[in-house]
Amino acid sequence: MPLALLALAIGAFGIGTTEFVIMGLLPEVANDYGVSIPTAGLLVTGYALGVMFGAPLMTVLGTKVPRKRMLMLLMGLFIVGNLLSALAPAFSVMLAGRVVASLAHGAFFGIGSVVAADLVAPHKRAGAIAMMFTGLTVANVVGVPLGTLIGQTAGWRVTFAVVAALGVVGLAGVAKLVPDMPKAEGVRLRHELAAFGNVQVLLAMAMTVLGFGGVFAAITYIAPMMTHVAGFADGSVTWLLVLFGLGMVGGNLVGGKFADRALMPLLYISLGALAVVLALFTLTAHDKTASAVTVFLIGALGFATVPPLQKRVLDHAHGAPTLASAVNIGAFNLGNALSAWLGGVVIAAGFGYTAPNWVGAALAAAALLLALLSAALERREPAAGAVVAGSAPVEQRAPAVHR
Repeated sequence: MPLALLALAIGAFGIGTTEFVIMGLLPEVANDYGVSIPTAGLLVTGYALGVMFGAPLMTVLGTKVPRKRMLMLLMGLFIVGNLLSALAPAFSVMLAGRVVASLAHGAFFGIGSVVAADLVAPHKRAGAIAMMFTGLTVANVVGVPLGTLIGQTAGWRVTFAVVAALGVVGLAGVAKLVPDMPKAEGVRLRHELAAFGNVQVLLAMAMTVLGFGGVFAAITYIAPMMTHVAGFADGSVTWLLVLFGLGMVGGNLVGGKFADRALMPLLYISLGALAVVLALFTLTAHDKTASAVTVFLIGALGFATVPPLQKRVLDHAHGAPTLASAVNIGAFNLGNALSAWLGGVVIAAGFGYTAPNWVGAALAAAALLLALLSAALERREPAAGAVVAGSAPVEQRAPAVHR
């Protein structure tokens, strides 16, 4: 794998850290600014919305910019946003800093996925994408716990200053290691938008929303579930989240390896197993050992879907993949927001802290049905010139019927 993937992974590590570390620092931030915890929660919501809307916006703005330069600009935006958060004199300024940083998130992963795939041979594309996303998964194992510890001991402002420094390292890495890759000639915004007319691209994005939504339906409420149902102490939630992060790392690497060999079978297995494990979580949540194993499996199975789904979007939007790739990153955050809301609804309705697991199982099962539908449509009417995962382009496999 090229060293350029290391630079992309470092940037992904910083972005993943800043996205999730705020969840462990909300009490400190709320206390410093004199706001309630729900108000401080806007720092999470604002970031997620910034990713959703910023992914297509920043990608569209960058259509005329070479990809390497755009990645550097995005890392610069990320640095500015985190410095603004670290130095913010008022809560509203910090919220603005969070939104500024979030604008870089979706476009960085979207453009970075395209760059990573272009750096390697076609049969290694999913592995290259997974290598970049390793930075995001490792952030949940190392960056978030360490950032939380720093924030609780030295102050939350120091955490965001350190994250900004990570951004500087990522920027330097992109500048030094990523080769100059000019944007594809002849590709215009209308070509990028045309990818959304491909039903396979839309189905892959819907699978992203539902599949990863299934994961976060359960994980969003892991703290009350583990403390009130499994009987863990409050302090145990941190290492349970580290266990979840380790599962993400493993699932991402396995997904990247096997997606290049058998993409759709991998999706069938991972989504089907995820639905079963989430359903069983309603039972295993009552036992400490079983619940810990289940948390790891949810992380592994959930993130095993990321490289194949991102690769599938790239394959079917292969003529102009950048915008579609970035929007698919936004789809992850849409899934997170949707599942967190649905999980809160069933808890508020009195079904208990394990009820979100059923929501997650239903979402994962729906994603599996979409995967089966996608494969059936592909077998019946493969799009002319589309790249089918694990095979040659359609126009190379069979002669055109109509002349």
